Amino acid sequence: MLDLEVVPERSLGNQQWEFTLGMPFAQAVAILQKNCRIIRNVQILYSDQCPLNHDLILNLTQDGIKLLFDAFNQRLKVIEVYDLSKVKLKYCGVHFNSQAIAPTIEQIDQSFGATHPGVYNSAEQLFHLNFRGLSFSFQLDSWTEAPKYEPNFAHGLASLQIPHGAMVKRMFIYSGNSLQDTKAPSMPLGCYHGNIYTESVDVLRDESGPLGLRLRLLSTGYGPGVMADAKMRVSERCVHFGDSCQDVLSNLGAPHKVFYKSEDKMKIHSPSPHKQVPAKCNDYYYNYFTMGVDILFDANTHRAKKFVLHTNYPGHYNFNIYHRCDFRIPLTVKRVGQYSRTTGSSHGKASCPS
Repeated sequence: MLDLEVVPERSLGNQQWEFTLGMPFAQAVAILQKNCRIIRNVQILYSDQCPLNHDLILNLTQDGIKLLFDAFNQRLKVIEVYDLSKVKLKYCGVHFNSQAIAPTIEQIDQSFGATHPGVYNSAEQLFHLNFRGLSFSFQLDSWTEAPKYEPNFAHGLASLQIPHGAMVKRMFIYSGNSLQDTKAPSMPLGCYHGNIYTESVDVLRDESGPLGLRLRLLSTGYGPGVMADAKMRVSERCVHFGDSCQDVLSNLGAPHKVFYKSEDKMKIHSPSPHKQVPAKCNDYYYNYFTMGVDILFDANTHRAKKFVLHTNYPGHYNFNIYHRCDFRIPLTVKRVGQYSRTTGSSHGKASCPS
């Protein structure tokens, strides 16, 4: 049974690892893979029909925990503990839920205190007690009437007319004051691990076609004096068709991997005497996994001739290999008597051909 620390509006974890609000989907999967002997029976849930309209969910069935990721930016939005009998929970080092301690409303009052009255949902027959970044739901299906409370809550939960021993059914960790309005926060500094991520990518183009990419990059740096004082840095870099390897390395840094194309699929269209002639050299990709970008270089000129932008689309064969790339393509739409330029974004994988 997992023994985890609850940090409202931030995380759920222990000394070895933690699920932090705002962390990318791939990092949460990496934690699960590293601890596969302890955390088992994990499900990935998403919508086949509309994967961008519903949250991407990691369901830890053995431990009664769900990790809900925003469908668009794929960062952790909500941590839900839906079965408290399968996990031990503590706050500030003191357990409020374990095999020996039942998560009753009195225990929650003792551990967290009462800041304001809760909310009763008659449709769900649940009583929700909300703190900033933390919410508890109590099951009321066995009660004959809805709970009542006095306007003055200075006495804490004692002022609520709730039967003693009411048990917590679910717990939520999120960012902000309201679970309904919560959004995935920006990626925490502790999740960068020295990597560079793209906040957005704009496709550069003119009347003749695409020219290259403008990348808005996020990274961490250290201020003078104290090495532990990490700060987020935002920078913009541009890469163009025809850029050399040295140009790309100077702008984006070293790739995570260099992939050489093993075969030329267009060789079948060449004259028959040349079909069986092996290539002396192959085109190759610079793979930037955390940026969600691939750059193809010509084997002879060593210059960029193709960009591949990945959005980590659920169900795709290379899902979770690349982090999501939020790219935008300006489109020129012809209207009556004029041209207007708009900007569109794509949710699939796109390439800018040379």
